[in-house]
Amino acid sequence: MSESVSSSYALNRTRRQYLATRLAVADGHWSRLRGLIGKGRNDFGNGHGLWITPCRGVHTLGMRFPIDVAYLDSDHVVVHLERGLRPWRFAPIRFRAASVLELPEHTLQATGTTIGDELEIQPSKRGDNQPA
Repeated sequence: MSESVSSSYALNRTRRQYLATRLAVADGHWSRLRGLIGKGRNDFGNGHGLWITPCRGVHTLGMRFPIDVAYLDSDHVVVHLERGLRPWRFAPIRFRAASVLELPEHTLQATGTTIGDELEIQPSKRGDNQPA
């Protein structure tokens, strides 16, 4: 990968596995609403991630590909997982969640991520942005 892992990432500290090495953050009203809508699978491949904060649930309306979703509490501990959430679906709301991490499909399985794992989140410094 061309970007440095240290610039923006989501690391599963429990498993010592990177979930994303190109992590964007959606922390404003419009960026959280927009999420990955309009992005293609090539725009959100392996290594990409979108951290939506604050957030307790997501939808995939208008999306063209399935994603994995990790719900995180305020300490970045995984409280719920959605694997392979297909387009045009609503994921459940989890009141314990403070944020969610959207990842390419199969990332959770490939990294062994499970409920209770502790994540380290370092989003890009650009602020309210989207995956490149």
